Amino acid sequence: MASRVQSTALLTPPKFIKPSSSCSFSLPSKRVTIKSNRSLKCKAVGESSQGSFDQTVYNGVYGPWTVESSDVREVILYRSGLVTAAASFVAAASAAFLPADSLLSEIIKQNLDLFYTLGAGGLGLSLVLIHIYVTEIKRTLQAFWALGVVGSLATYTALARPTGENLVQYVIDNPTAVWFVGPLFAALTGLVFKEGLCYGKLEAGILTFIIPTVLLGHLTGLMDDGVKLTLLGSWMALFVIFAGRKFTQPIKDDIGDKSVFTFNSLSEDEKKALIEKLEQQN
Repeated sequence: MASRVQSTALLTPPKFIKPSSSCSFSLPSKRVTIKSNRSLKCKAVGESSQGSFDQTVYNGVYGPWTVESSDVREVILYRSGLVTAAASFVAAASAAFLPADSLLSEIIKQNLDLFYTLGAGGLGLSLVLIHIYVTEIKRTLQAFWALGVVGSLATYTALARPTGENLVQYVIDNPTAVWFVGPLFAALTGLVFKEGLCYGKLEAGILTFIIPTVLLGHLTGLMDDGVKLTLLGSWMALFVIFAGRKFTQPIKDDIGDKSVFTFNSLSEDEKKALIEKLEQQN
């Protein structure tokens, strides 16, 4: 990963082990073997950024690990969720730049809730599969997403639908509704922040500021329509670049150091035994 920031979660790794330079945030793999001699091994097959398998063994903080086919599937689904979210957002937001009386604009406006639902679903999928060392951070992002989904449903059911509007149009016409849908975008902001921090992606870093700026500008009414449209257009372009570039990264980048996740999934006794074993080997 570009910036290679190491964040290894709850336990400080043994001093004798050279930490991995990976800064991925991940779910621990389920296919882990703890042998009777308390050594730890992550079984899998290696891969390259093109998806070919080469049986590569990576040196992790708590031992060697390789990439399983299930890891590849999870990463592809994670990235596909981002593409779904980006495509849905761009499709919906493009209505703001089309002539109001155009056929395409009318079709988009009639399907804004569909685009919103697809985008929220894609983001939710990515947040389930996101690779984060610190579980609390992952759970927080998921909680924001869930809160945003609940707020969106409540806003649509109690406020937008009775007035004959779709959810998106209601939020546009009633800025205070940002309070209800905002947590969903807070989760998205957290995700792009993580991506920008770990991979040094400029577009992700800029999105970290653009997303809350647009929402807060709309909520407070302190931003005129021209500025909002400019920022919205930038958001659309950067989101597409961000989602598309995810598929140019090696699969292993989005997995991170799997030995850390395996270690965190062990019981306290198993952790102590493993550390003692590694210290003896050193």
